[in-house]
Amino acid sequence: MDENVKKNYEYWCTSPIFDDATKSELKSLEGNEDEIFDRFYRELEFGTGGLRGVIGAGTNRMNFYTVGKATQGLANFINKQGAAAKGVAIAFDSRRMSPEFADTAACVLAANGIKAYIFDSLRPTPELSFALRTLGCTAGIVVTASHNPPEYNGYKVYWEDGAQITAPKDAQIIGEVNAIKDYAEIKKMTTEEAKAAGLYEVIGKEIDDKYMEALKKLVLHPEAIKQMASSLKIVYTPLHGTGNVPVRRVLKELGFEQVTVVPEQELPDGNFPTVSYPNPEDKKAFALALDLAKKVDADLVLATDPDADRLGVYAKDTKTGEYKVFTGNMSGMLICEYEMSQKKALGILPDNGALVTTIVSSNMAQAVAKEYGMKFIECLTGFKYIGEQIKFFEQDHSHTFLFGYEESYGCLVGTHARDKDAVVAVMALCEAAAYYKKQGLTLWDQMLKIYEKYGYYRDGVKSMTMKGLEGMARIQRIMKTFRENTPQELGGYKVVMAKDYQTQVFRNMETGEESGSPLPVSDVLHYTLEDGTWVCIRPSGTEPKLKFYIGVKADGLQAAQDKVDALDADIEAKVAEIA
Repeated sequence: MDENVKKNYEYWCTSPIFDDATKSELKSLEGNEDEIFDRFYRELEFGTGGLRGVIGAGTNRMNFYTVGKATQGLANFINKQGAAAKGVAIAFDSRRMSPEFADTAACVLAANGIKAYIFDSLRPTPELSFALRTLGCTAGIVVTASHNPPEYNGYKVYWEDGAQITAPKDAQIIGEVNAIKDYAEIKKMTTEEAKAAGLYEVIGKEIDDKYMEALKKLVLHPEAIKQMASSLKIVYTPLHGTGNVPVRRVLKELGFEQVTVVPEQELPDGNFPTVSYPNPEDKKAFALALDLAKKVDADLVLATDPDADRLGVYAKDTKTGEYKVFTGNMSGMLICEYEMSQKKALGILPDNGALVTTIVSSNMAQAVAKEYGMKFIECLTGFKYIGEQIKFFEQDHSHTFLFGYEESYGCLVGTHARDKDAVVAVMALCEAAAYYKKQGLTLWDQMLKIYEKYGYYRDGVKSMTMKGLEGMARIQRIMKTFRENTPQELGGYKVVMAKDYQTQVFRNMETGEESGSPLPVSDVLHYTLEDGTWVCIRPSGTEPKLKFYIGVKADGLQAAQDKVDALDADIEAKVAEIA
């Protein structure tokens, strides 16, 4: 066994810093060198968004000590900024250990003289973004692993503008976390001590009420909801997560009467017993919801992920009666087209509006922005960059934020939050469904109209899971190979532009001309092909995966899908050649 791994393992098994349950868990692994290695070969990395990892004892796991270390680093940064008095808001989801990790974070903050405002029970991630701004906090923490498998949990950090931390604060906070070399440096205080010191305040209903009011102000056509409330049939599943209460509440308060929740997936459960992967991007997660939809003859089927920031959608095809799946690009563009077209019709579309998206999202967004005279802004992958743009707009008054979305099933209408919000997405989508139903259209019918208007854009995402140290090395090897050997063609189309966001070099493959990147450094490769098709490659920031994104446009839906399939097969073949 590696000497450093062995030393770390023995330290955790014997040091008085660690509790008996942790030691017992680790001692039960004696002789299992592979498992011990995986738990101790590195520190669980506090990246630009925070922590995410498998729950368990060890330096490369989510546990009280890694959460405590991350919080101590954050506390050190806040105190150096002189911002302790504003406090920190904390929310958590339905995952295993989420309440306990949230309490640990609150107590470490309190021990550092920083007041924690902690929700009384699970809440959606976007409500944390809303809460910290409503309370005037300096930062926020969400304990969640979003849509990862059940064995994971995570920890995300937000700053006072309500968005996840971005440069330069992300690097500065990471520096403070990495500077902690000994778990003994983590300051501790019990929950009772923190409450007695006035540094631990439980929050709940008052924030919920304000959040609901902020959402309902965004409705454009209450009369359409009223007219269709009794006939529009909605099936919804929170996938055992945080969406159940707020989604049902907002739909009820707006007047929707025909909302049926999947009973087997209604209640919070961190084991996610009915799904192998609680991700609305995964068609298998919709199995129970689609069965129920057929029974009640639903117009649309909705699923939110465990922390309710992503929304998956199916809608009925009038012609066939089948339920058609929407990608994140499709649902994002449908909501965007509805919001912009109706604001224009109502005379409330501002002249300086902006649509903000990411470099891996559909090019249809650019066409929609042009149609409504909006500024089109692309950011790196990660909604924190979209949230950051709202802050910039507020600072320089250059634009009015109208809509932000990314292909991974997340969008934001309004500026009540600075992160993707599946609760507001459900609300907007159901309002749109009511509006179009009034005209005899389902959401699928409307999607086809959008394709007819802007062109048949189609997208694809391939994720290749590569776990452990060996998997990480393979991901790095594949990225290095593509980086050093730009493909001449992909799927039978010539590559005309190669963008490397890590080296910050954009190269015109036909002329050899080079230019710089307008975006921050990131391990991302982006290829534009001769017909405007594009392919993007990047390692996932939250899972042991290499992700490939494809965007095409064609004369029809099938032709577009054929292009996606051809590119997908070519990419898979090229990756297989890399040992």
